[in-house]
Amino acid sequence: MESSIECISSIDGIEEDEISHPHPFSQFSSPKPSQNTVNNSNLNGGVINPATSVHELLECPVCTNSMYPPIHQCHNGHTLCSTCKARVHNRCPTCRQELGDIRCLALEKVAESLELPCKYCSLGCPEIFPYYSKLKHEAVCNFRPYNCPYAGSECSAVGDIPYLVAHLRDDHKVDMHSGCTFNHRYVKSNPRDVENATWMLTVFHCFGQYFCLHFEAFQLGMAPVYMAFLRFMGDEMEARNYTYSLEVGGNGRKLIWEGTPRSIRDSHRKVRDSHDGLVIQRNMALFFSGGDRKELKLRVTGRIWKEQQNPDGVCIPNLCS
Repeated sequence: MESSIECISSIDGIEEDEISHPHPFSQFSSPKPSQNTVNNSNLNGGVINPATSVHELLECPVCTNSMYPPIHQCHNGHTLCSTCKARVHNRCPTCRQELGDIRCLALEKVAESLELPCKYCSLGCPEIFPYYSKLKHEAVCNFRPYNCPYAGSECSAVGDIPYLVAHLRDDHKVDMHSGCTFNHRYVKSNPRDVENATWMLTVFHCFGQYFCLHFEAFQLGMAPVYMAFLRFMGDEMEARNYTYSLEVGGNGRKLIWEGTPRSIRDSHRKVRDSHDGLVIQRNMALFFSGGDRKELKLRVTGRIWKEQQNPDGVCIPNLCS
């Protein structure tokens, strides 16, 4: 069975030999010299080579992430983080000696005195934090990269918004449209077949921002349902500045949904499972399709607007021009 989609947009565990040193976010961050190894020249009898920064000493030689207590060391003074200690089978990745349970208390104390920039500083974050507070901030940093919003595959791409827009266009071949109104026609010859869930993603550019319109079929209980929803390519606070509506209908009936787009910080599955969008039950979808109810034909229309206040303080919708 085949589906066709038309889109009309109005003009508006690790072995010892397998230890590697990946560098995250390499596609959009500036390269830096390798800082992966802490060796005997760095820690020799407790003396730190002046040419080696404390930041380098706090970098785990296995995962290259910053180390936090408990920081472990071998009898020769080589350090690694607690996560990687279990992964290297209790063998030092530098000298292959047995690790034991030795804590590097001196390095932990040194870390307490440090203030470091957010690891997303290359993406624009200006904040500086005490070493042990940095992780908490980075988990919610507004400059942290976004996951790819494409729902049709488990895509591992991450990046900022311009990178992801280009990635969706070039790698996923997603349709790109300008304007704040849209008109989609969805046709499926067998409306009962959702074994291979059908996804449709279109990106719209309006108000200087990007929005992802999702339409998909999935199984809810014993029956297929169809759902359309909008996600904002940015953070949740900024998404709240916008409102969208979706409408589907036929045979003199229609359903209308109005809401605030969810940020792509929320995964596609999280939004879908919360039913935060236009949900169309199969029987209603077939009724909208008309005819003999054996073929699904849905037309979903909608628009995006931004609430603005007039001089009297009253909010008025602002359609993009």
